[in-house]
Amino acid sequence: MCLLASYCYAADRVDPSTVRGIVDAAIQPLVEKNNVPGIAVAVTVDGKNYFYNYGVASKETRQPVTSETLFEIGSLSKTFTATLASYAQRDGKLSLSDSPGKYFPYLRDSKFAKVSLLNLGTHTAGGFPLQVPDEVGNTDQLLDYLKLWQPAYAAGTQRTYSNVSIGMLGMVTAKSMQMSFDDAIEKKLFPELGMTHSYINIPADRMKDYAQGYTKKDAPVRLNKGILGSEAYGIKSSTIDMIRFVDANMQTIKLNEKLQRAITDTHTGYYKSGEIAQDLMWEQYAYPVELKRLLAGNSDAMVTQSNMATEIHPPLPPQENVLINKTGSTNGFAGYVAFIPAKKLGIVILANKNYPIADRVTAAYQILSHLDGKAPPKNQSQAD
Repeated sequence: MCLLASYCYAADRVDPSTVRGIVDAAIQPLVEKNNVPGIAVAVTVDGKNYFYNYGVASKETRQPVTSETLFEIGSLSKTFTATLASYAQRDGKLSLSDSPGKYFPYLRDSKFAKVSLLNLGTHTAGGFPLQVPDEVGNTDQLLDYLKLWQPAYAAGTQRTYSNVSIGMLGMVTAKSMQMSFDDAIEKKLFPELGMTHSYINIPADRMKDYAQGYTKKDAPVRLNKGILGSEAYGIKSSTIDMIRFVDANMQTIKLNEKLQRAITDTHTGYYKSGEIAQDLMWEQYAYPVELKRLLAGNSDAMVTQSNMATEIHPPLPPQENVLINKTGSTNGFAGYVAFIPAKKLGIVILANKNYPIADRVTAAYQILSHLDGKAPPKNQSQAD
């Protein structure tokens, strides 16, 4: 039985008015509750895309949000870093089993050189802080910091979410490709993905499409990118591009075979931690999944605390009947992506205000559940 019976459908999964009703029912209350200036939503159903835009890109100019509005996607950037690393591996440039010391000889005798690139890509290197320390402002200082770093845990035993970890995977990957990281993303990966509305460094002629961000207290703010910022949280993108990336992850668009295999490789499950299977940056749940598990897997504790990690041996091959997701935030923006390969269902939610992750996850869950005809009965709380 559907929560909103008139919105639930199975026989005709691509009726635009039905999709509009489902999205409006989940997003409009979220906008009102959190006083969000603007939200862009994209839904993909069986390879067909739907775009829904709410509010303004800037409270000052009142420019409306569109599917080409550029949002800071925060840690959703990490999934592109992971994809680039996977692509480099498919291209023979690196192996995820490599030590980072192979690419940075200065670090070869350090504890950092004892971890693998896979550890960096799964937050299991041994306990890096969430952010790069304030005193680290350039590459030389970063390498000095890593040379002296002492792990708090044995590699592969704890999941500790960290911009340092994924940032170094990105730096190693770019070095293996003999390119700057920004060029590897903007001049190689994005073009091969067909993403023409995504940037690390927004060109002057696209600045007009760059949304103004707002903090939780409604103060205007935009990203001030630090060391490893490009690799960890620096991408700005649009729903028209991000839903294409979701489609690429579900193999509903045509890409070159090597890139497609690299993308699919990022869905391999390497560690179990809490409610999630940790893929290469993506986080995975067996489907169907209850909302309470999804919220637990996206909780503050999973970001700010170390959580026990158990190696999946052998690694879990990419699965179809799963929900794969990732959140992303900066001080003034909030994003969420989720998709279910077996159902060919996916969603992107981008906003120009930092609002709670739980609200993003819940709204996306409601939308995907209705689209799949799995919404709970009306008298059942979605958070129970």
